[in-house]
Amino acid sequence: MALNIDFETIGLVNVVHIVGDIDGSSAPEAQAKIMPLAKPDCKIALDMGGVTYMSSAGLRLLLVIYRTIKGLGGEVVLVNLPADLKDTMEMTGFLDFFQYVATLDDGLAALA
Repeated sequence: MALNIDFETIGLVNVVHIVGDIDGSSAPEAQAKIMPLAKPDCKIALDMGGVTYMSSAGLRLLLVIYRTIKGLGGEVVLVNLPADLKDTMEMTGFLDFFQYVATLDDGLAALA
């Protein structure tokens, strides 16, 4: 499935809606679209509800986003993680880095 990324701003939070597969071929495109949001003290909610597949390249992408935003004093929250993706991220220890919540409203509250 092709990757589609849409953006919206709610208050001070940049919401990134990701739909499709994040793999070796789509991760660079996703990084190019998402990284311009990484600014000092930014607040970003990554809505993962539409992600149908994520390879190790997708996990690396999330780690790059996390480290860049944290390095700038910002915050990032994962929202609406599909169960299989959440399980994979738990088993690999990736969820230890991220704050994750069930809904976009919860994510907005966490970043408030």
